[in-house]
Amino acid sequence: MEEFQRTSGYRLIESGTAINFQISKTEVQQCPDPAEFSLRIELDFPPDADSEETELEWGAFGFLFVIATLSFADARPREVSVIDYVEDDEFRVEDLIECLHWEGGALKFGADYLRGRRMKTDIVLRPDGSGTLTTVGRGKAPIRWLERLQGKQKLRLIQP
Repeated sequence: MEEFQRTSGYRLIESGTAINFQISKTEVQQCPDPAEFSLRIELDFPPDADSEETELEWGAFGFLFVIATLSFADARPREVSVIDYVEDDEFRVEDLIECLHWEGGALKFGADYLRGRRMKTDIVLRPDGSGTLTTVGRGKAPIRWLERLQGKQKLRLIQP
């Protein structure tokens, strides 16, 4: 990874790990294959008491990058995607940009398969300070990602 990408990624991680949020609802949705259930997590980003702005105003991209990085790190290939899978690959700033779009007033991240990894991760951040994290076939891994961000599990930086 080029140095400027690494530096930009570190800055995004720095802002993304500083975001204050709460999990308001977790819902498991069954799929035809029981091992492929969908997990939908509703998030709240409370407003700052002084400004009434949510931390998403300055940290939305960082939050998305951190969750996407954790999802990418946990993701594994499935069936033919093993062809493109590289064990020591990293989620990149350019990956974040390619997976982002704006729809209906919300910032959305969506990743299906990325370089051989089955991410199946969607994140929606809304201007009202709410958000949704949805995964398919990822088990309860998204709960662990969020717990890491809340300090319930240790988050560590891995140096190459």
